[in-house]
Amino acid sequence: MKKILAVASVLVMTGCASVSGEKMQPVAITTIFDNKEIAGLGCTLSNDAGSWFLTSPASVTVHKSTGDLSIDCKKDSLVGNATAVSKSNGAVWGNILLGGGIGYIVDRNTGAGFDYPPTIVVNLRQLDSVVTPANAALKPVSAIESTVKVN
Repeated sequence: MKKILAVASVLVMTGCASVSGEKMQPVAITTIFDNKEIAGLGCTLSNDAGSWFLTSPASVTVHKSTGDLSIDCKKDSLVGNATAVSKSNGAVWGNILLGGGIGYIVDRNTGAGFDYPPTIVVNLRQLDSVVTPANAALKPVSAIESTVKVN
């Protein structure tokens, strides 16, 4: 009977590895424009657990979550954004198999059972090259007058 209790204790403890695991994770951000690394962009990283700021290239420690991590970077006329998908790590599956649904619920609520990619590359573009409906509607007065036929 003592052996069964000892084995059961070991199994329960191994199933909780991610519950007691890291809820925070370092993420490195690199910004690229025209196949060259560009430094000095202000980047905001955010998920449902909070927001973090850095100046690229750099690393920041974020709170892990089941939600994706949104990255927005900008400086002068350069802008870029990316999304890092949150994926379950191996510990969460062990928790499900050995600990059942309770371990998974804890991992899901704390983010401990999920990871982001450790390095994220944000591809940049020129802000001037972005055409928005507001920019397209702005024409010089002379251009508007030349399209109107006067009788």
